[in-house]
Amino acid sequence: TRASSPLRLAYVDTRFTTIKLKAEDTSGRLHLITLQLKAQYPKEAPECWVDFPIPFAVSWTSESSLASVHRQFLAAAESLKSFWDTMDELDEKTWVVEPEKPSRSATMRRIVLGNNASINIEVDPRHPTMLPDCFFLGADHVVNPLGFKLSKNIHLWDPTNSLLQNLKDVLEMDFPSRATLEKSEFTMDCGICYAYRLDGAIPDQVCDNGKCGQPFHQACLYEWLRGLLSSRQSFNIIFGECPYCSKPITLKMSERKP
Repeated sequence: TRASSPLRLAYVDTRFTTIKLKAEDTSGRLHLITLQLKAQYPKEAPECWVDFPIPFAVSWTSESSLASVHRQFLAAAESLKSFWDTMDELDEKTWVVEPEKPSRSATMRRIVLGNNASINIEVDPRHPTMLPDCFFLGADHVVNPLGFKLSKNIHLWDPTNSLLQNLKDVLEMDFPSRATLEKSEFTMDCGICYAYRLDGAIPDQVCDNGKCGQPFHQACLYEWLRGLLSSRQSFNIIFGECPYCSKPITLKMSERKP
């Protein structure tokens, strides 16, 4: 175990009201603590911003100092060690497509499973190895069996194992690496606009034909289907043909994300 990180100044403005401190936790992760000093400082506690997945409240008295904030930060960071270990393993050993550059406060990961399918997980920072909230994205013929395995094997979940190991066990699969998938015919890009992001949206509509599985942005697929003479709409569902394989495809407009 490394010794307590010394107090290190990263930035201070000319009025000495905004201060940024560097901190290194026992795992060697570097952090930044941003402090806004009030007019009554040190009698009044400074405002504090940290990149944490849980609230960080400073305990402050008139005798407190920046060093005490630093010590409180390191103690709180130590309580999050297991959470960050969990997220770092996911980032290192799977292909995370969202967020593209995860912050230390980010509790969500969207992980590629292959076959143009992915899983969204929301990890509890206080209990990172417990079963996370999760849902699958992709064609029904791909994600439905995964959902069935998750339900069938939920009893295998062991909080003493890592979250990634548990996901492998309950889904009965290994998570493919980005390098492996990029050498195959796997694609995450929209089959209509050929981009991954469109106004912040990702291609979350997938053709359910087992020989196709091409993903599309909802907006792109909507415009495509709306332009087809053969398409029809019933309430919030549009029926038409896949731009790639011409097999039937549907788009539920109620699922459109803001």
